[in-house]
Amino acid sequence: MYHATEGFKSKNLLGAGGFGEVYKGVLPSSKLEVAVKKVSHESRQGMKEFIAEVVSIGRIRHRNLVQLLGYSRRKGELLLVYAYMSNGSLDKYLYSDVDKITVSWAQRFRIIKGIATGLLYLHEKWEKVVVHRDIKASNVLLDSEMNGHLGDFGLARLYDHGTDLQTTHVVGTMGYLAPELVSTGRASPLTDVFAFGAFLLEVTCAKRPVNNNIRDNNQVVLVDWVLEHWHKGSLADTVDSKLHGDYNVDEACLVLKL
Repeated sequence: MYHATEGFKSKNLLGAGGFGEVYKGVLPSSKLEVAVKKVSHESRQGMKEFIAEVVSIGRIRHRNLVQLLGYSRRKGELLLVYAYMSNGSLDKYLYSDVDKITVSWAQRFRIIKGIATGLLYLHEKWEKVVVHRDIKASNVLLDSEMNGHLGDFGLARLYDHGTDLQTTHVVGTMGYLAPELVSTGRASPLTDVFAFGAFLLEVTCAKRPVNNNIRDNNQVVLVDWVLEHWHKGSLADTVDSKLHGDYNVDEACLVLKL
């Protein structure tokens, strides 16, 4: 891993999250491009997240989930090795200031359907129920053909089908947390679906679920804003203006209503 990332050089740094940094690497023998997540080992939380990722996603194979290729633990250093996603995370396209760097509606619609397929697999099709707990645009990674892959399983919980869900610390991201999760502490496929709903709005409107407007000192909640437009009969006005009207209105309204 050290050689693959050229000694974890800063020029290979793809991004940094709450529990470590991610580097691009090339495996010396196969020349395969990989993303190496270096988990900060000072925190016990980091260790828990590492184990959660290895146990859950390590055995899952699905075309819309980021593939974990392997892991390494040496002298307290934890490394997770993933398939490399050359186009990075979806949020950088949605929130880019540059008008030209965006994702077409057709690409967005395909990404949405892909993530929905991956989520259905996690909730219903695999041998266990996997609750992801952190679905959002920044955790959706894009391959060279702009297909969406759900990544970052550090907060995932596994359950046997048909078992009672345990209460847990409420984790996730503001704006994506289902109301019942906050009150009961029970993460479930339903709370994932709530977060997926926030993700649908995020992808269609290119706005964050909760946007703090510093100048006006007020908080714009995306779902309320979209709902208001729906009631006024102006739902199409909420679609990302960077698309310049170049989108399928029926598909966009279907996604917003979902």
